[in-house]
Amino acid sequence: MAQVISSPDHPDIGRLQISLTSSITAYPIADASISISYTGVPESTLEQLTTNSSGQTETIDLPAPPVEYSTNPENEVQPYSEYTFQVTAEGYEPVTIAGAEILADVTALQNIALNPVTAPASEDASQEEIFVIPAHTLYGNYPSKIPESEIKPIPESGEIVLSRVVVPEYIVVHDGSPRDSTAKNYYVRYKDYIKNVASSEIYATWPENTIRANVLAIMSFTLNRVYTEFYRNQGYDFTITSSTAFDHKWIPERNIFDTISVIVDELFADYLSRPNVRQPILTQYCDGRQVQCTSNGWMTQWGSKSLGDQGYTPIEILRYYYGDNMYINTAEAISGIPSSWPGYDLEIGSSGNKVRQMQEQLNVIAGAYPAIPKINADGIYGPATAEAVRVFQSVFGLPQTGVTDYSTWYKISEIYVGVSRIAELS
Repeated sequence: MAQVISSPDHPDIGRLQISLTSSITAYPIADASISISYTGVPESTLEQLTTNSSGQTETIDLPAPPVEYSTNPENEVQPYSEYTFQVTAEGYEPVTIAGAEILADVTALQNIALNPVTAPASEDASQEEIFVIPAHTLYGNYPSKIPESEIKPIPESGEIVLSRVVVPEYIVVHDGSPRDSTAKNYYVRYKDYIKNVASSEIYATWPENTIRANVLAIMSFTLNRVYTEFYRNQGYDFTITSSTAFDHKWIPERNIFDTISVIVDELFADYLSRPNVRQPILTQYCDGRQVQCTSNGWMTQWGSKSLGDQGYTPIEILRYYYGDNMYINTAEAISGIPSSWPGYDLEIGSSGNKVRQMQEQLNVIAGAYPAIPKINADGIYGPATAEAVRVFQSVFGLPQTGVTDYSTWYKISEIYVGVSRIAELS
């Protein structure tokens, strides 16, 4: 692990790993070059990194402000340091990301999809794309959420297309307020959207149970928008917006954090329910410092952090704010996967069609990610299969157990669909 000496302004250390894939094929991009500098000082390169066969850099240490800055609600000093990444790869358009956030004691994961150069070399085909990451919502100034009913009326005209709660493969995010026709729409994987929003709206240094409670609230809110077709029933062509006045803060190309990513992979099919209400609850919240909202019956983010410090479980945190009849539910269906979770862990000694299917998918993935060893798809979960799963988990940020649990099964499905879909079309 590479190290960067901390500075007096940033005495603590955070970690960073960057992953690059092709926006067209979803394959990893090896041998890309990445320059890292402090945002605002681009001419002073701190690190020069190169991606490996999995499209990833090594994990490096970078200076960050004291961790207490992100865990104390009274602190008014920016709790993260900001870095700029300049990315170049042969055959791809260069990208610069400014303002990436590094928090102490956690790992920032910067996932970037690069666009292939399509125009002839004689033309200006490699015009650099620049993304500037705005301030975190707990530190910057953003519009307060406009209160809405937590349960939406369902028209009887048959316009609602969903009869059950389904986790979508993608959602369409409108990067602005609903009526801003100049704002761009982005097609975003559902899990990636939740990870982005959670990394934008809470601090990854908070207690695990606090992160879980907030992730559940974000997912339930989002699935309410999906289930009720809230914006499409108003004539819009998107699922949700990036405006904090209407929805959640989502930021194109922002980094996420490992502590949040693992929890979203575990909980992504869950949402919040009330008795005898079919739709996911529109769980609204506020920060609890700049804006107060407990009188609305909403959760406050800083308050949830305090409850997490006191040992409250995720459901206890949620019920503290939303009431004792709130409970955690699981979606009936997950879109975009070849086959559903078998309902039990696959591990050494397991056998059958589910093992064979997972092995076949893993071999397809290994064709794109050569660090993952190919295995005999014989339906028997032996040491070689466990090792291939362990390498897969290492590449994709999951606990390296060698066991195909719920999170690993769906991550294998997600990556398999990504790398096989284009191959099938070509």
